[in-house]
Amino acid sequence: MAALRAGRDLGLAQWCIGAGALRNLVWDALHGYAQPTAPADVDFAYFCAEDLDPARDAALQRRLQQRCPGLPWEVTNQAGVHLWFEAHFGHAVAPLKSLDEAVATWPEPATAVAVWLDGDDALHLIAPHGLADLLGMRIRRNPVRVSVETYRQRCESKRYVERWPRVVVEMG
Repeated sequence: MAALRAGRDLGLAQWCIGAGALRNLVWDALHGYAQPTAPADVDFAYFCAEDLDPARDAALQRRLQQRCPGLPWEVTNQAGVHLWFEAHFGHAVAPLKSLDEAVATWPEPATAVAVWLDGDDALHLIAPHGLADLLGMRIRRNPVRVSVETYRQRCESKRYVERWPRVVVEMG
């Protein structure tokens, strides 16, 4: 909740926290783990087509780190992903039109889930592929943007089954 409040306090029109940080919390709870898995990063995504300057991401990340210094924040303006994606992943992508569309492109349906907090402390969910994979502890490739090779590399590096034995990973 502290992370969500910190995100809300940035005053952005469209933002969320999601991906692995949220998935890990859910799977830890479903496995009955008393101690949550420390996230590799806390994905803070926002959408602002009017300001694609990477310096803005860095400034927002510094503000979040000041509010919640123990969290490994990773801030990304989803409106600008198309500007760097090809250099990082090897293939070009079209510009995204909204935060919801961005979340829909995240690597696996179980990971393509995010939440944001409104001014009344109500949680809002972004789950364009639904919650079945997240709650069913199922990992499969999201073909919207992720190549088979990138997916396989992610599965190896994330060690899903080693960390959460009840997770089912589909390699097909």
